[in-house]
Formats: sequence, C-alpha cells, structure tokens
Amino acid sequence: MAKLIQINAVDNVAVALDDIKAGYTENGVTALEDIPKAHKISLCDLKAGDKVIKYGYPIGSVNADLPKGSYIHEHNLKTNLNDKFEYTFGGDTEYNPAPSDLTVNAYKRADGRVGIRNEIWVIPTVGCANKTAEMLAKLGNEIVGRGCDGVFAFTHPFGCSQLGEDMENTQKILAGLIHHPNAGGVLVVSLGCENNNLSVFKPVLGDVDEKRVKFLCTQDVEDELVEGERLIADIYNEIMDDVREPVGIDNLVVGYKCGGSDAFSGITANPLCGRINERLTAAGASTILTEVPEMFGAEQILMDRAQSRGVYDKTVAMINGFKQYFFDHNVVCYENPSPGNHAGGITTLEEKSLGCIQKGGKSTVTDVLGYGDICTKKGLNLLSGPGNDIVSVTNLTAAGAHIILFTTGRGTPLGAPVPTIKLATNTALAQKKNNWIDFNAGELIDGGDFESVIDSLMALLIETANGKLTKNEENGYREISIFKDGVIM
Repeated sequence: MAKLIQINAVDNVAVALDDIKAGYTENGVTALEDIPKAHKISLCDLKAGDKVIKYGYPIGSVNADLPKGSYIHEHNLKTNLNDKFEYTFGGDTEYNPAPSDLTVNAYKRADGRVGIRNEIWVIPTVGCANKTAEMLAKLGNEIVGRGCDGVFAFTHPFGCSQLGEDMENTQKILAGLIHHPNAGGVLVVSLGCENNNLSVFKPVLGDVDEKRVKFLCTQDVEDELVEGERLIADIYNEIMDDVREPVGIDNLVVGYKCGGSDAFSGITANPLCGRINERLTAAGASTILTEVPEMFGAEQILMDRAQSRGVYDKTVAMINGFKQYFFDHNVVCYENPSPGNHAGGITTLEEKSLGCIQKGGKSTVTDVLGYGDICTKKGLNLLSGPGNDIVSVTNLTAAGAHIILFTTGRGTPLGAPVPTIKLATNTALAQKKNNWIDFNAGELIDGGDFESVIDSLMALLIETANGKLTKNEENGYREISIFKDGVIM
C-alpha cells in the first residue's frame, strides 16, 4: 500500500499516509529523515526561497537548500503571507441551480422557512439569568412529550456591561437563535436590570409569533421557576401537534466548519464536504462557509467564484476588515497559531486555508454575510467571523444553518445548538472516538470509492434532516459563544 499522496499534479511535496522511516522509497523518492504521519516530504530538490506547492498553490517558501526526500515543516518552511495583498476581479460566475427531486421531512414554519427539529429553546438575555434558564430547561423536559424533541438552554456570559458593537453582536446572535426554525418555540429569560433588558432587546428582535415565543422578566415575578414552567407548558401546547412534511432539499441551509484539523483535513473530509456543497447548491440549497482567518492565503480562489462584482467587493471588504481587526490589536494576521495543527502536519496559515476552503467545493459565492446576519440567498454564502470553534458554530446557527458538517482530524466533542455531523479525517480517529464521530472520511485514503463515500455522506445528511440524532445530540453537547472585541464595564 502506498504511503505517500501527491494531492495535485503540480505539487512539489507529498503527504505521508503513515509514519515513514528514513530510507523508505516510493516512486523514486527516498525519505532522508523520519516523516511523521500527515506531514510533508519534498518530491524534488528545493533552493532557499523556492515556493512549496500543495493543493496546486504555494503554501510558503523554504528557508534553506533542501534535497529531494526532505522533511518539510516549520523548521524549514515559512509563510509567504504579509500585511498587504492585492486582489483582482475575474468576472461574474454563473449560478443556475436546477430543480431536484431530493426531499427531506421538515416542519413548515409561519415565516416560510422550515425546521428539522421541533425543540423548545430557553435563551437568556444576560449571563445573570443562565442558571435560571438551565433550571427551566430541566423543568421543561419533565413537561414535554410527543411532538417535541426536547427543551434546551443556551447560556452565555454577556448581555450586560457591554458597549457598542459588542452589545450589538450579542443582540444579533441571540435574535438569530430565537428566530431559528429548528426551535418550534422559545422562552426568552431576562433578569430585568441588564443592558440587554427586554425593552431594549425586543426592537432588535423584531416581530415574533407570540404563541411560540414567550418572555419572562425574572425580577417582575414572585417565583420565576413557576412562571417559566407555565410559559414552557403554553409553548408546548402550541407546538405539540406540529408534524413533518416532505419539502424540497432546496429548503436546507447547511453550515461548514473544521476544528482540530490535521493534514488529512484537506485531503479527505474537507474535499468531501466540498462535493456535498456542490450537490446542495446545484439543487438550490443554501450553504455557509465561515472562519475568515482560515481564508487568508486562499481568498482569491473564493473571489474568483463570486457571482457578481458586488459579491466580490463584499468578499474583499470582509477579508480586509478581518485583517484590520488583527492590526488593531497589534497581532500579525498571517500565522497559524494552533499547536494541534502543527502537530497534525499543517505548517503555515495558507496551507491551512487552502485545505479549509475546500469545504466550499467549486460552488458559486452568491452572498457575503456580516457577523450575526441571517442567510437568505441560495448558493454558497461567506459568513464573517473568527475561526474559534464555539464562536463559529454559534455564528452558523444564528445565520440559520439547520445542520453543520464539522470536520476534524484531532477530534472534538463540541456541538452546536443544531445537529452537528462530525467527520473524522482519518480512520484511526473514527475508531478511537466513535462516541464523537458520525462519519469516517478516512475511508477515502483507505481505498474507498470517492463517489460512494459522497453518496453515503449525502444519505446521512438527509437522514439527519429527517430526525436521525447526531452524536452531539445523543451526548447533549450543545454550546454557544459570542464574539467579543471591546471592553466590559
């Protein structure tokens, strides 16, 4: 069995599929050093300053003369990225989705969207109400039965002592969660004296179905648990008769995330997600790609797929705006800071980014969303936000994602408020952490047929939309976190 894989025909490095000892020879390349699994080996002689090519694009330059068979990693490979980069618009990209006969069974909501779960969510407006929200969710699960998939509280430390954009971000994310169609009903729990009190938050939230969205100000009632339990019972009585109906797959919104990546992420799980992305967007579904810092070094590829000049300009603004966020904090924006990534064979940020954006496949970029915005366009949407796992999955959920495809090479139990399908990039992880992993993309380097693996993942996606629980749901792993940039009073 081959132990090296050259991803693109123009690449001058290969990736080790297993640990390789010095002296191992394959296809005319002899390893001069031990090469750890998932790390890189040079396929030709390289001179100092030569670019290293992986995925068909440069991932950095070597800092010394290196003979063929050298181990390439952070000791001899440095990023080519810097503070400034010029982008070019290559012209409009067509997006012409075709009707599909694929359907999912979902709950039709009054606003025209669909939900793939019929849950009750308890959302605190402020961290001071967190424990109350958790206690009410526990009481709610003793009330609900048929027709409801459970009551869940999503706690956070914000909503008070925040200023300016931080408060706006908190409000936008909470509003996105309250409006999410996977929630058949929502109980909003306020303390009463917080900055984000109900009189301030309700105008941001906008119109809601008052039979399904209830509000509790805990300082205004004698016993907040008794009153909250009553409101949850009212919500349950409203949603208990909701039923699933067949709807076209074009109603789905699917988010994409990678966390705890390794060098196999860009070889197995991420390209696999990219092919699913292409199938979904071709059928008129919406998909969302976020983690802006993990686009640095690969952003021009996304810009080249912009549907219009307007979408291209919004993409440039998103990238440059996020770079400015780094500059404002006197932090470089072109380093790969994750120890887990380095241990997993990813050396530079552009190497990480080129693997990361493969989750978008070759889909046309149809819109660019600000942090906390809700997805409304069909096709591939880019969502502004950091790469932090919990912040990203929360951002994707608030944007309207019904399901998140989450790829990982190192492993993580993290789950979003919505079903989070965890894809292992390698079989060893899938076997070791079976309690975390929903799908083994490592089959692709174990000899699995690519089209068959795509079909299997597509089938799992549809089964999940139809009600099959993901591992994060089975384990109760559901967390949120909100992006914070400013001061706290």
